[in-house]
Amino acid sequence: MDPVPRATPDDTNPLRRLSLGELRRRTSMKWRTYPDDVLPLWVAEMDVPLPAPVVTAITDAVARGDTGYPAGTAYAGALAGFARERWDWDGLAVERTAIVPDVMLGIVEVLKLVTGPGDPVVVNCPVYPPFYQFVTHMDRRVVEAPLGADLRIDFAALEEAFRHAAADGGRAAYLLCSPHNPTGTVHGAEELAAVAALADRYGVRVVADEIHAPVVALDARFVPYLSVPGAESGLSLMSASKAWNLAGLKAALALAGPAAADDLARMPEEVSHGPSHLGIIAHTAALRDGGDWLDAVRGGLDDNRRLLAALLAEHLPAVRYHPAEGTYLAWLDCRPLGLGDDPAAVFLDRGRVALSPGPGFGTGGAGHVRLNLATSPELLTEAVRRMAAALD
Repeated sequence: MDPVPRATPDDTNPLRRLSLGELRRRTSMKWRTYPDDVLPLWVAEMDVPLPAPVVTAITDAVARGDTGYPAGTAYAGALAGFARERWDWDGLAVERTAIVPDVMLGIVEVLKLVTGPGDPVVVNCPVYPPFYQFVTHMDRRVVEAPLGADLRIDFAALEEAFRHAAADGGRAAYLLCSPHNPTGTVHGAEELAAVAALADRYGVRVVADEIHAPVVALDARFVPYLSVPGAESGLSLMSASKAWNLAGLKAALALAGPAAADDLARMPEEVSHGPSHLGIIAHTAALRDGGDWLDAVRGGLDDNRRLLAALLAEHLPAVRYHPAEGTYLAWLDCRPLGLGDDPAAVFLDRGRVALSPGPGFGTGGAGHVRLNLATSPELLTEAVRRMAAALD
């Protein structure tokens, strides 16, 4: 493979700060799963340096020897302040929150509160693969409600899934992905209110995975599920991990609507021992003091969405791509290329680009790949060039 051009240092865009050589010194999953000749644009890690307030908070804590067990409500307070500033939402009540190890383990614990063994959990496919893995591993059943052709919630399909789930008896839940992974769809207030009304009609409990909430386009608006009318019995999981690249510093928050407070209060106390104390310190600092850094990343992602659309139009015009308003992920429909159900295997083998295989995202994923946009324009350009060359 040809050498990858070096990123041009740009202090205003964290996505342009690190060279490929610097990134390859990382020891995380993204950079150690594949050989060095592979460009990794798969797992949701960003190619950025940490924001200075987070670095300071962590290093100061280590210097103090402050590496014990987590305690207190600083994280929840920081998230409440962020929600007021960014989403005009005053309804995040610190007393209706609980710290959990991370979003997916938090989802597991919340689903244990509102469903029982064998109960149905509705998901909008294609969707984040761990939804299937964690739900089935905890002895619940996945019921799919496919997204529409526009990659938004198909309410006819959702109602049919709710009807089916409710008819089985037991306690049904709906695992809402907002913003949606892998499509990047940002659900609007009217859509979320319609979800709440439908869930109430069928007695389905809504659990919202809102881990990507801060990562939306500069001109887009995220709406917290618990902020819409009718969502009082809902629960949500939020974290700073995706927006500030803190996946290795484990921490998240479970949030309850007013009518779900008693449910959240039943969460076992030992769950709160799972988050990392350093993680909570880092997430709190990010939410309180990392806003300018986040906006710089959001601007860089806006640029990368436009760049990817232009690159695909030039090199892979048959690939269908709709730039999304949220997440730093791109969902590519590669079916016109005739590469079978798993185009990611072809791009990896022939092009040395690692992408997330579409089939793992459930019904509607075959023939697709998920690409991580949170990298430099130079790496993104080289990746698309290699993908095109893989077809020769």
